[in-house]
Amino acid sequence: MRILLYRLLLISSLYFCLSALSAKAQENPAERLAKIENRLKALSVMVPGLNQKVQLSMSGATAPEFLRALAQSNNLNINIDPQVNFKVYYNFTNETALNVLLFVAKEYDLDINLIGSIMTITKVPVAKTVIPTKEIKVTYSGANDHLGFDLSNDTLSLVAKKIGQLSQKNVVVPVNLLSKMVTAFINAAPFETALDKLAYANGLKLNKTNDNVYIFQALGEGEETYITGDNTTGVRKVNKATTTGTQGSASNVSSARDTKGEKLISVDALNTPILDLIKSATAEAGVNYFIYSDIKGTVTTRLNKISYDNFLTALLQGTEYTFKREAGVYLIGDRKLEGLRSHRIVQLQHRSLDTVQMMIPTDWKKGVEIKEFREQNTLLLSGSAPQINEIENYIRQLDRVVPMVLIEVTLVDIRKGKVIKTGISAGVSDSVKTGGSILPGLDYTFGANSINSFLSKLGNNNSINLGRVTPNFYVKLSALENNSNVEIRSVPKLSTLNGHLANLSIGSSRYYSQKTQNIVPSINAQTVITEQYTEVKANLEIMIRPIVSGDDQVTLNIKVDISDFIGNPPLNAPPPKSTSTFTSIIRAKNEDMIVLGGLERTENSESGSGIPLLSRIPIIKWLFSSREKSNNKVVTLVFIKPTILY
Repeated sequence: MRILLYRLLLISSLYFCLSALSAKAQENPAERLAKIENRLKALSVMVPGLNQKVQLSMSGATAPEFLRALAQSNNLNINIDPQVNFKVYYNFTNETALNVLLFVAKEYDLDINLIGSIMTITKVPVAKTVIPTKEIKVTYSGANDHLGFDLSNDTLSLVAKKIGQLSQKNVVVPVNLLSKMVTAFINAAPFETALDKLAYANGLKLNKTNDNVYIFQALGEGEETYITGDNTTGVRKVNKATTTGTQGSASNVSSARDTKGEKLISVDALNTPILDLIKSATAEAGVNYFIYSDIKGTVTTRLNKISYDNFLTALLQGTEYTFKREAGVYLIGDRKLEGLRSHRIVQLQHRSLDTVQMMIPTDWKKGVEIKEFREQNTLLLSGSAPQINEIENYIRQLDRVVPMVLIEVTLVDIRKGKVIKTGISAGVSDSVKTGGSILPGLDYTFGANSINSFLSKLGNNNSINLGRVTPNFYVKLSALENNSNVEIRSVPKLSTLNGHLANLSIGSSRYYSQKTQNIVPSINAQTVITEQYTEVKANLEIMIRPIVSGDDQVTLNIKVDISDFIGNPPLNAPPPKSTSTFTSIIRAKNEDMIVLGGLERTENSESGSGIPLLSRIPIIKWLFSSREKSNNKVVTLVFIKPTILY
């Protein structure tokens, strides 16, 4: 009974003490300062140092040092509570110690109690404010598993606890996030979606373990939340820009799904290591990969919604690295490593090896070995798979049927000319007989017997006797005129591949002699005569290059060279020759006929022989000379007909 009584007394004493302290803490500061002033004024009667003026200057001194200096200067007894520990920056001049103590008590919430002449300075206890518990506004519907909340600067640990209590699901907050304050509002959403958006709104990430536990986690270094291409929230790693002597790097890798459900990669990188981009894109695509060798180098790129294979092809193009997919695993490393090399046989169907291999760009051939198998018109490719795929696709585009063009060239030469041959010639010959033609032209030869018979008849009827000629004498009379109208037709056919040259050449050659006389100096000088025959050609040459367009139109580059000999060549001199050239580019439809006309040339020649002086006297010259005059006009027409053969 006595023990119980003691316990009641002890509890009552503690209660009254706490009440007194609480009342003291809640006392008005003005009332507290008034009581301290009354105490000090009452004490100043016995301690005159309180009314004495002081000269004190403190800058950064602690409160105990300041109060001890005041006590020493004015002979005061001051006891300082250890909790009174603050720095003083004051300068007091001609002020009483009583006012200085009141000022310090007011500024720093101090209390001064007296025991005799001893002043005890203590810190006024601060009353603890009781903060009412804030309500966490969370709602949960078990019927459709919907979660809602209205949070404003609430503690994450309390929010997770409330959500777990309502939903009966496990929501875990790590120790480092227990005091994390979160703010978010969702009216009602599926449970996992609501938690994911809560994490996104507050810079967190949410993970769900295999045992259905939801864990809030802080973002790692270089990670950030974002909205993916398929409008869901996600976490990505960003290489933030650094300044290490050169321009920094930054990258952003995200993914989205297309209509078929395949993941597409989007990349925005600036001076980012290739290896980091591969790791980030692989994580986004969710594929398996194995890296065989150290991948070095940086890249700057921007790609939007491409497949993972196309991403690797674009990223590793032009580098020393390649990739290969086997059993769903992407093997990435140096192109020369075993297991990453690929082999391919490309058989050509329409083109030859020579033309195709020359058209492959040189840069594409680097790192790829290309061998020819002419018996089968096949190329053997060995190297990295992306390069081989690129070369094969390029070859397939080139391996198309090349059109062949059949060109019919019709040549028509229309020659109109006139040759006049007149004159009298006489001479002595053993084998000349009387005879010739009188119509349609006069070309008659008189022998010696006919002339003597004619002269004898003249002598019988006249007194003039002209005598007789020698038995071998003859006279030839000529008066001929030949008109010609000749048409020469030639129809050659040429065939050539599209874009290649077709050439036709028809002509003749003549030779003339050139003699060279060289004297070799010596004691007995020798003369060496060299005779050389030089060739002169007269050709009809046609060169045509057809180019077939997609709408069966044919563009023809045509060049025509026509040369021909004219007249009789002089002795040991180059024969005279005429030349005509025609160049044109025309466009025609398939099987259209094209006419090239107007290639006209005129040939005039005049020659004669006779007795000097007499052959140039008018009228008489016809008795003492023989003349031949020719006049020819030649018109050439070229008809060209292209026919496309596939």
